Amino acid sequence: MVQQLTTGERQNALVILLAVFVVGVAMAAAGGSDPLGVHGVIVLLFGGGLGALVMRSYYEPEPTLDRPSHYYDDPIKAGIALTLAWAIFGMFMGVWTAAQLAWPDLAFDAGWSTFGRLRPTHTTGVIFGFGGNALIATSFHVVQRTSRARLAGQVSPWFVLLGFNLFCILAVTGYFMGVTQSKEYAEAEWYADLWLVVVWVTYFVLFLRTIARRKEPHIYVANWYYMAFIVVVAILHIVNNLALPVSLGQAKSYTIWAGVQDSMVQWWYGHNAVAFFLTAGFLAMLYYYLPVRAQRPIFSYRLSILSFWGITFFYMWAGSHHLHYTALPHWVQNLGMTFSVMLLVPSWASAGNALLTLNGAWQKVRDDATLRFIFVAVVFYGLSTFEGSFLAIRPVNALSHYTDWTVGHVHAGALGWVAFITFGSIYTLVPSLWKRERMFSPVLVEVHFWLAVAGTLIYVFAMWNSGILQGLMWRTYTQEGTLAYSFLDSLVAMYPYYIARAFGGLLFLLGAIVAAYNIWMTVRAVPASIDRRTDVPDTGLAPGAAATPAE
Repeated sequence: MVQQLTTGERQNALVILLAVFVVGVAMAAAGGSDPLGVHGVIVLLFGGGLGALVMRSYYEPEPTLDRPSHYYDDPIKAGIALTLAWAIFGMFMGVWTAAQLAWPDLAFDAGWSTFGRLRPTHTTGVIFGFGGNALIATSFHVVQRTSRARLAGQVSPWFVLLGFNLFCILAVTGYFMGVTQSKEYAEAEWYADLWLVVVWVTYFVLFLRTIARRKEPHIYVANWYYMAFIVVVAILHIVNNLALPVSLGQAKSYTIWAGVQDSMVQWWYGHNAVAFFLTAGFLAMLYYYLPVRAQRPIFSYRLSILSFWGITFFYMWAGSHHLHYTALPHWVQNLGMTFSVMLLVPSWASAGNALLTLNGAWQKVRDDATLRFIFVAVVFYGLSTFEGSFLAIRPVNALSHYTDWTVGHVHAGALGWVAFITFGSIYTLVPSLWKRERMFSPVLVEVHFWLAVAGTLIYVFAMWNSGILQGLMWRTYTQEGTLAYSFLDSLVAMYPYYIARAFGGLLFLLGAIVAAYNIWMTVRAVPASIDRRTDVPDTGLAPGAAATPAE
């Protein structure tokens, strides 16, 4: 990290870290024993620790003059490591919370380990920790290769990456202490939300400046998707998390939204977080790493552009389908349902484009587990988008909503689409990034693939069955017009499915651990392109990494 910085850049980094350290001291002093004080200690340790790291190497030799002619890959490597760390943490918390539904005593009578506190640590750890770091790392990689330009900053990539992880740590530790905004997808405390705004604006400017300095006249479609992800997530985060703190010395705050407006803003945010955080960003991975791994151009570049604009426009209006049969005006519910059904067209356009790219190369899919990860991700993306449009229809929603069917749908997308495309992209990226001939163990990639497939199918099918059974039991009446089953009866019926869910999640977690070990051993291996006489890696801004459009 520090060896890539000039003296002036190290000074800038120290100024930033000093400011972070001072803010941490102020938070710790103002918060006392409040969660704000605990987070203040975390912030000052973060600023002080990184500051000490920079100071220790302050007088290291200046970077060589040819630095601008090389890609800036150090932040990407750190991002991959953080992605895997958050994957294991987030998935472990998911298995723990799933097991608590079957065996409640696993809460250990400790406040911090109750389901209500652990469950958001799982969602934040997986969505933002695992998914967010994967998006940041791959976006840094893809924008450089498709633009043939080095990242536009030296300190700012580290500020984005490490600043984002500080936000994730504040959010997760806040959940352990019982601090939330009482929103399904609200990320963290008011001061952490403000911090993320600063980090995200820096991310946006960095990405935009890198594209502006590109040596390629064409902006590849993956960068379109990354830019949509960055811009829309910023808008969503700011609007949904508008809040008034109780005081500057407390972590607690109150949202400015209320009643049905709060519900509408929440699900405008929630569904577009799915759209632009969990869909657009990972479609960017698909459109770059699929052609690279398959060694084939994308089937139709024009179709990818049409799909981009369809998804970008339609998704914005779909969130209200989560609020059928509520106080939300009926026309708004109909609007969300209509646009959700229309979303199937651009979504399947992307899935079909990917499958047609592989047409004629199925032997590669059969033999290459990494490419199989990407293929399965595409299949789950197509299935999940169909299911999402189907569940948005009001009569179907009457059966499915508030049941485990929705949980199954979410995890078909989160495990089958997001995690599979992420691992497929990482397995494609790691050998080239660290200059290795291949992964340390192709057999372990196979093991990971089958653990992930088995875990996903067990989990999703358990929740599909559980959810449909729940919905049917809740709407079954006797001849006298009373409910045939109590809520407790439905819980008893769910018990075997909750055990199956925990087991499926455990298999998926084991696969992530296998992946982390395999990647660690790959990094430790001897580089393939090292000049044995000089030990200088073969790096540089060579063209050819970008996928070529078919048209």
